[in-house]
Order: sequence, then structure tokens, then C-alpha cells
Amino acid sequence: MAKSFAVIGDPIDHSLSPNIHSAAFRELNLDSSYIGYRIPKGELEGGIEGLKKIKINGFNITIPHKIEMMKYLDKMDESCSIIGAVNTVVNNEGVLKGYNTDMDGFLEPLKKRNITIQNSKVLLLGAGGAARAIVAGIAKEKAANIDIVNRTIEKANNLSEFARKLGLSAKVKKIESIDTTIEDYDIIINATSIGLKDEPSPISFEGINEKTVVYDIVYTPMNTDFIKKAKLKNAIIIYGYEMLLGQATRAFEIWHEIKAPYNAMKKSLLGGF
Repeated sequence: MAKSFAVIGDPIDHSLSPNIHSAAFRELNLDSSYIGYRIPKGELEGGIEGLKKIKINGFNITIPHKIEMMKYLDKMDESCSIIGAVNTVVNNEGVLKGYNTDMDGFLEPLKKRNITIQNSKVLLLGAGGAARAIVAGIAKEKAANIDIVNRTIEKANNLSEFARKLGLSAKVKKIESIDTTIEDYDIIINATSIGLKDEPSPISFEGINEKTVVYDIVYTPMNTDFIKKAKLKNAIIIYGYEMLLGQATRAFEIWHEIKAPYNAMKKSLLGGF
């Protein structure tokens, strides 16, 4: 039986997901297809009815629907309810179950490198949707504490409250104070869009060393200024594309219930750069 999958959002034409999943289908000879499907803001309900009509087997959700989509789920797994957003759906004969693969996708590259998050001190730049999933992952892995830096202080405060609810000690810091205390952190994460347009890194990385983990979730360009500056200090680097792959392989495994062909998916993704 041929299966069909999609990613929904707006804009959608820049999505790398169709390439990544199609490469996986080819690698495993699966009779499946995956397309990008544009659903503008405000048209989600009709869009989902359409997907149900064509009996889509599953779909990913991207901006701007990740929160609103929760209203149309019949069931959701724990990751969805904790993070308050959904990015992967299984359609089982009209019954929609939601998952959020952001948290596992974020943790995957750290686990691949055997990096211990437990008892570590974490610095997080950003307080948007991705940051929320990251905080949930960091809390689940029992980090010692997290400091959050964000342009809008209110969002940072909300996120640190969310962290505390999950049992993680959290503080809001000002970007100006970071460069003087940067050596205190084991893991430094950029969860903002800084770097997408080649903006300079907001921190200088003076004082970090080769044990510091620096993780940028921006995946294009691959080498952001944030990453370049950290490389000069020989830090342990994690690229944004690795989180993207982590999310994609997790979604693949939810839908197909077999192990995702990681290397084939990675090749297709990196070929796109």
C-alpha cells in the first residue's frame, strides 16, 4: 500500500523535509511520497480536512501552525502536552495523534557524542518555540541549571518559569553580562534566528575551552558566525542541521516504526547546502 506524507506551513517552498524523507524512502525501497503543502494562516481547519480526505498517513507541521494544530488532535503524546506545540501527526483512519520531535531532535546530536547533560550548566539564547522544546529536553536530562538570554525580557521570564515548573533551576540574564561569565557554562545554545542572515554572534566566546559544547540551531548557513567564533576556541561544535536530522529521523520512526536510515538522510540534507 502506497503511503503519503506532507509538511504543512507557510511559507513552505524552502522546506528541506521533502528531500530528507524522499531519500529515506529510496534507501529503504518504501512505496511512500512526501510533499510540501502550503496552508496559509487562518486556513488550517480546511487544510486538515483536505489532508484527511486524501487519507494522508502523516504530516509534519511548521510555522505558523505548531500551536493551533493542537486544537485538531484527537490524541497527543507527552512531549506535545509539555511543550504546548505539535510538529508531527499520525493519521490512523481519521484519528489524529500528535507528537513533538523538537525535544528528541535537539537531544539526539548530544547523545550521539555521549555528552552528559546531567549536572551541566547551560546558557540558552532565545525564548521562542524552539527554546521551549530545548528547555524541556534539558530539564528531562537533569541539567544543574539554565541561564536564559532574550531580547524580550518578558518572554525570557515566561520561559524560566516554564523551566522551574519542570524542576530545572533557571535565571534570566542580560546579554551584556555574558562575556564575563562565559567560562561558567558547559553547554551554550543559540535558539534565536541570529546567524540566518549572517549576523555577528552576540557573544565573543572569550574564556571558553575545548570542553565547552556550542550548539547553534540555525542550519543555514552551516557555519554561522556563532559557530566560527566557537571553532577558534576548539569548542565541541553541534550544527543546526543535526537537530533538523534528529527531528526528521524521529518523525520517520513514528510513522514507519522502523529505524530511520540516518546516513542517507544526512547525505541528502547536506547535498542541499
